Amino acid sequence: MALTSGTRLGPYEITGALGAGGMGEVYRALDTRLQRTVAIKILPAHLSSDPIHKQRFEREAKTISNLNHPHICVVHDVGHQDGIDYLVMECLEGETLSKRLEKGSLPLEQALKFGMQVAEALDKAHRHGVIHRDLKPGNIMLTASGTKLLDFGLAKAAVPFAAGATLTAATKQSPVTEQGAIVGTFQYMSPEQVEGEEVDARSDLFSFGAVLYEMLTGQRAFPGKSQMSVASAILEKEPAPIRNLRPMVPPALEHAICRCLAKDPEERWQTARDLQLELKWIAEGGSQTTSLPSGAMQGGLGRRALLLSVGALALGAVIVSLASWNRKPAPSSPITRTVITLPAGQRLAGLEQPAVALSPDGTHLAYVAIQGGTQQLYLRPMDSLEASPIPGTEGAVSPFFSPDSQWVGFFAGGKLKKVSVSGGATLTLGDADSPGGASWGGQGMITFSPASISVLQQVSDKGGGTQPLTHLEKGEIAHRWPEFLPGGKAVLFAAAGSSFNWTNAQVAVQTSERRNLIEGATYPRYAASGHLVYARGGNLMAVRFDPQRLEVTGTAVPVVEGVLQSTTSGAAQYSISASGSLVYVSGGNQADQRRLVWVDRNGTEQPLAAPVRPYMYPRLSPDGRRVAVGITEHETQVWLYDLSRETLTRLTFERNLNYNAVWSPDGKRIAFQSSKEGPPNLFWQLADGSGGLERLMTTSEYPQVPMSWSPDGQLLAFIELNPTTGRDIWVLRLTDLKTQPFLRTPFDESVPRFSPDGRWLAYISNESGRHEIYVQPYPGPGGKWQISTEGGTEPAWNPNGRELFYRSGAKMMAVDIVTQPGLAAGKPRVLFEGKYEPSPATSPNYDVSPDGQRFLMLKRSEQQEAATQINIVLNWFEELKRREPAVK
Repeated sequence: MALTSGTRLGPYEITGALGAGGMGEVYRALDTRLQRTVAIKILPAHLSSDPIHKQRFEREAKTISNLNHPHICVVHDVGHQDGIDYLVMECLEGETLSKRLEKGSLPLEQALKFGMQVAEALDKAHRHGVIHRDLKPGNIMLTASGTKLLDFGLAKAAVPFAAGATLTAATKQSPVTEQGAIVGTFQYMSPEQVEGEEVDARSDLFSFGAVLYEMLTGQRAFPGKSQMSVASAILEKEPAPIRNLRPMVPPALEHAICRCLAKDPEERWQTARDLQLELKWIAEGGSQTTSLPSGAMQGGLGRRALLLSVGALALGAVIVSLASWNRKPAPSSPITRTVITLPAGQRLAGLEQPAVALSPDGTHLAYVAIQGGTQQLYLRPMDSLEASPIPGTEGAVSPFFSPDSQWVGFFAGGKLKKVSVSGGATLTLGDADSPGGASWGGQGMITFSPASISVLQQVSDKGGGTQPLTHLEKGEIAHRWPEFLPGGKAVLFAAAGSSFNWTNAQVAVQTSERRNLIEGATYPRYAASGHLVYARGGNLMAVRFDPQRLEVTGTAVPVVEGVLQSTTSGAAQYSISASGSLVYVSGGNQADQRRLVWVDRNGTEQPLAAPVRPYMYPRLSPDGRRVAVGITEHETQVWLYDLSRETLTRLTFERNLNYNAVWSPDGKRIAFQSSKEGPPNLFWQLADGSGGLERLMTTSEYPQVPMSWSPDGQLLAFIELNPTTGRDIWVLRLTDLKTQPFLRTPFDESVPRFSPDGRWLAYISNESGRHEIYVQPYPGPGGKWQISTEGGTEPAWNPNGRELFYRSGAKMMAVDIVTQPGLAAGKPRVLFEGKYEPSPATSPNYDVSPDGQRFLMLKRSEQQEAATQINIVLNWFEELKRREPAVK
């Protein structure tokens, strides 16, 4: 029988279920003595009377307690109460490797990192005489601190063996019919396990090889439709060659995995330590046989090679290159790889936006970094060992260069700006609240995305008015990441139907008309080698491209694996120079991970116990007990977080975009936008999860965003995104499901919020040239009052109706409001300032507690911006030409 929240096992109070498996049920619990969250594993009631299962459960407790290692799950306590045997373990936040593999294979660097950690954990277990016997992706947890090996319920004491000696086989039993003869999970069993023979530590290494194979290929090493077919494959067949499934995997790594998967234990790695050292050698560059490894030139050698890259290569680099290339004909220019390690105390920042940029002539590298709490641009000549901060670029993101490489463009403070590489004042060119990249053409024009929901705009590189360059097609709400093609008459860009989920974006090209080029791609860049390069799934892809006819002419191939890419914004961390160099940041596909935190009016922060996830737009229920929040991963759904029980539960399950949740005043329903039947329109659902999605109004061809209910629940204010008029404010009447516009002008008006008495609507508009907060009577008539004085977004009323909150950059602002007999507003004041996740001017990324004393904010996970290295590849076009020859 499942344990319910509030059940006590000794000093541990159950707060929710975490999962269940064949060997136990796992619950989240509170250690009331130490006030820490733990995981409780219990033996299910139907197994507790089985002496074999009980013995395995007790064995797990004893086994883990003797294995103190950073990559093995820690056991804190054991106990027995009311017939329940339980284990108390550390509560791990993260996801299992099996869950991660549902999204596809891992980037090479991650696979090696996780592989080394698991091998190290196995070595610890084996040295203590413990064989795991059930090594599989489901028993490997991926956490912020690395991997954790779980579930030693099937572990047993190791059988000693000597090199060259034959294992003493036990009596063979049927692999299918004999209970107790076979333990583990079939897809990852060693041949000796399948045949029921005695196993030793090398059996774990076979299983680990199958796990590594799946990490790199996304496919199981031994697939089958039944246990018998899987067993047959393990005993008689070899896995498909990794090089056929993932050509860029180093040969040495494929060899290491093949050695793990040898049918004969004598031919495998003999210890986990040997395998761990091999993986470490490969990770450090020992696996490369055709080019220098990305990390092989760190330190002094890397810096010297980089210094001389414009002229001649350093002697050390030449020697290594010759050794590397002596197996095949040399290309026209040597390919050189190196790494720039940022100075101590400095790290790349703003990684939801592009953080690195190479000048077209390849002589300068610009990057965004934080040092001493300040985020700004740094400029590094490629013939220098040092980078210098660029004055006046504080808060900058998304650098880009002018065609002559003499200017750096960037975004900061809601503006598009530029600064000379030789120094001087920064110049403002235009407005951009929530930018989506820019490109500088050869005809004196810059195209850029000024907001998260926007078409591309163009402006003179001397400043002035802007003009739209693209237009939204049906189902689209955003265009980002432009790139001028040679000549400046055509622009590549990415288009998506969501402002925060770019996994299904498409690459297009715009001239006088638009042409769609590639589906499921983002962040396109043109390489002068004759290739279109783009990001997909954390990898760089390249395809032959004719810039004159604007046609893709070849087959796309992967060219760089494990490039940091944000699924939330669509940005990818790489840049290409016209001279043939490439810079990129390692990391693979990532959603922007965030924490839910309470912040009081003085700025004191208190994190919630909710796990780190890619949250967006949190909304407190009217009673303040639950949070409706969007989570963007491989799909976007609405989830509910119970603040008292500390449980996170999924609300929507339709396989489409469901987000921007708004509670009804009685807390019984949640309205949100959904793309269930086309463009994102207004739907709602019961908050208890019963029933399904129901449409709130007739279908509209334009995206709609629900924003605010009137206090009586009869009106719903929402935003509609019209290609002609931009963001408009509408109101839906629930009594007859009729809509009427409230504000529909050539300017952008959005985020309508009903006052607690229902007589006023607060909203934002850019009619003054920047976003400001306004209030108008509803339904009117009457004028409008400007509330903010120096820009503002994300308005929210204090539930008492006497204050209006909004955000101005990183500041949370408050304004006293009097609504009787008429409206009067006080002077805006700062409550607190902090680096909390902003909103793209469509929906507040925070909410206010019912008493108006706390703010539920989103804070980016620290691990999101921990990059301290930039990879450099000189003469990269030579590699492109070999992989996918350009059109002649």
